[in-house]
Amino acid sequence: MAKEIERKFLVRTDGWRAGAETKSVLRQGYIASMDDRSVRVRIIDRKTARLTTKIGRSSMTRDEFEYEIPVADAEEMLDAAIGVVIEKTRYRVPHEGFTWEVDVFSGQHRGLVIAEVEMGAESDKPALPAWLGREVTGDFRYSNQALATEFEHDRHALQHTA
Repeated sequence: MAKEIERKFLVRTDGWRAGAETKSVLRQGYIASMDDRSVRVRIIDRKTARLTTKIGRSSMTRDEFEYEIPVADAEEMLDAAIGVVIEKTRYRVPHEGFTWEVDVFSGQHRGLVIAEVEMGAESDKPALPAWLGREVTGDFRYSNQALATEFEHDRHALQHTA
């Protein structure tokens, strides 16, 4: 069983762009969504697709199971997704021994920019880049699950609280 251990932050400046090494265009939606678990489908660069199940209530660590699936199947699942399909471009930005993933949202969440760092253990202490804003680890409003399934949130308030 894989564990996902991550911290999440709003992004306050474009300072990360100079260090970005790769980018991927993602479309993702949720097939099932509950307080302590979710099933997500994601299409990456229109070339590959993954089905992911996440289980757990911890704000930083959850069980994660991920499997590659045919893109055609993923497209069908996105058609049946709960709420909205999230559209974003993910940039990978190395910083002092950790790789940050900066998500620049488009579509219905245009203007929102969130950075995550995956860690090996909750005790890891990644150096925080100067371009980060407020930490939102554990704030469900900033989870992809909430952004997809609870779109009635005040999008403007989320985007301007970095």
